[in-house]
Amino acid sequence: MPELVAVALPGGPAFVDAVQRIWDAGDAILPVDPTAPPAQLDLVLGTARPARFLDESGLHPLADALPVESGDAVVITTSGSTGTPRAAVITHDAVEAAAYATSTALGVAADTHWLACLPLHHVGGCSVITRALHTGAGLDVIDRADPVRIEAAAAGGATHVSLVPTALARIDPARWRVILLGGSAAPADRPANVVATYGMTETFGGVVYDGLPLNGVGMRVAGEPGAPWSIPAPIELRTPSLMRCYRDGTQPASDDGWYRTGDLGTIDPATGLLSVAGRADDLIITGGENIWPTPVEAALSTHPQVAQVAVAGRPDPEWGQRVVAWVVPVDPRDPPTLDALRVHAKTTLPAPAAPRELVLVDSLPRTPLGKIVRHRLGGSTSDDG
Repeated sequence: MPELVAVALPGGPAFVDAVQRIWDAGDAILPVDPTAPPAQLDLVLGTARPARFLDESGLHPLADALPVESGDAVVITTSGSTGTPRAAVITHDAVEAAAYATSTALGVAADTHWLACLPLHHVGGCSVITRALHTGAGLDVIDRADPVRIEAAAAGGATHVSLVPTALARIDPARWRVILLGGSAAPADRPANVVATYGMTETFGGVVYDGLPLNGVGMRVAGEPGAPWSIPAPIELRTPSLMRCYRDGTQPASDDGWYRTGDLGTIDPATGLLSVAGRADDLIITGGENIWPTPVEAALSTHPQVAQVAVAGRPDPEWGQRVVAWVVPVDPRDPPTLDALRVHAKTTLPAPAAPRELVLVDSLPRTPLGKIVRHRLGGSTSDDG
């Protein structure tokens, strides 16, 4: 019976070789962070239950293993940005569908050469490896998104790369033919060669590019009958790259294959473009007004004293919830005030979106792909108003 093999190797040729050997043996891979602390590693292994563990010291058997089915290719854990991670089972057919849907959308050529520099234990990094293996494209792999090494890869002939916004801001995008951008909200002023992707672990990466579904992908929002299209509603996707199930055997897709993502958004009837408002549980309802964190973060990030910002809601006895901004200041000795941020927000947003509390922090909790982990937001310095 096919087995699941956890691969805890740093990004490089050894990882790619291991994937190919495991697949050739009929087994499936579980990419694991080789730098994970013991508690996190135990959580991942306990969730996915592989039979063997491969690291730089060799191959080790594990107890309490759960077999995979014939045709399973990858088991990959979700980022855990909203809590405990889950392990999604992706088949070879799904991996292949994802590889060719991306290649068709981008119009790749014979000289296409991918750089994998995102964490390989997340779908944004792993899917670059599997895409190159399935399509025969060139491939370089590095163990982190280091700007110097990314630039060197471009100089050496790499043409395509997947990045997150923080990495994009540190390189010259003009050196790349195509940059796929995921992980968190894409900047509105991104260059023409940067493609904003939308997808998740369960769909084995991005299946909506610049607001439009890839070939073979269905996309809809499940709004209330008769509701205006401009009101965000649950986003649902149907794609040949959808996971077979979670590792515990559950399959959240409907009988006809629609998967509810947990995000809310809108589809413009005139253009067919999807706009993602955010996670359903990120919505802040303050004084009866619906406030989404992403537009508030975008507005506050343009304040000259703000280096980074995250927005979420906190319970409030008067308003139900209040909008709270966690801010990493440009200069900790001269941070922005709550009043200044409220005035700044109101220049582009409705008044209820302006924060009513400011928390100054040294850093923001993020996943390795740059997503803000809202349930871990905290900090000891606050300014209430």
